[in-house]
Amino acid sequence: MESKYLDQLAALAHPQRLALFRLLVRRYPDELSAGEIAETLGTRLSTLSTYLNSLRQAGLILQAREGRSLLYRVDMGRSGALMSYLFEDCCRGRPELCPTPFAERRDEARLSRPFNVLFVCTGNSARSIFGEALLRDIGGGRFRAYSAGTAPSSSLNPFALRVLEANGHETSTLRAKDVTEFREGTAPRMDFVFTVCDRAANEDCPAWPGQPVTAHWGLPDPVKATGTEAEKRLAFHGAYSALRQRIELFTALNIDTLDRMALQAAVDDLAVRKDPA
Repeated sequence: MESKYLDQLAALAHPQRLALFRLLVRRYPDELSAGEIAETLGTRLSTLSTYLNSLRQAGLILQAREGRSLLYRVDMGRSGALMSYLFEDCCRGRPELCPTPFAERRDEARLSRPFNVLFVCTGNSARSIFGEALLRDIGGGRFRAYSAGTAPSSSLNPFALRVLEANGHETSTLRAKDVTEFREGTAPRMDFVFTVCDRAANEDCPAWPGQPVTAHWGLPDPVKATGTEAEKRLAFHGAYSALRQRIELFTALNIDTLDRMALQAAVDDLAVRKDPA
């Protein structure tokens, strides 16, 4: 039994294999192709293949076939067993070695209301702005909604503003913000952080203070839409509708009664639900 965990630790004891594993954790429950992984990590496909095989043989990632492509994602069950082995077996529950259990952090977080929720994308000009406006107006006072970008634009996308205004959202207070604003000591402590674009989720950023519940709700970038004005508008309406569906389901969750694991599973499930046509 212990040799299995030693094999997993050995597989992670390499900077590039560890970077690959961390990427798949950030993108969970997405399945990524080798090409996308190689592009994100700046690794040659031949080298990446060796890393993928090592992690798969150690039981840390899963491989699936879709047509002619092989897709990869983290094996949360076996990876979780490794973490339990480290913290419960190796550390013997000693408080000076083990971090505060997530369950206890969750109980502490229940004392503060409303919940702080941050939506993150790259430019903070469309998708994450949709998230902020939607949750602010749908949340019924239970949530404080924020948005930010890892490389924010100087202004909001005009198509995004038109979609919000057409759906009755107030836009005068919305602005593009850098994600670093929410890592400062004076920033509100987040309960949830959702990335809504793959590029932002791919970035290896520091862990959020307070260990909020995080999930990746990736959506196609409407800013990259080409074609006629009508076709571009359709792309923005599609992103808005998809995010609205997820946020409506999110606000319907009985957050107070869910433990950390159930809540994480619930927000992950929203990422894989079929978006409206």
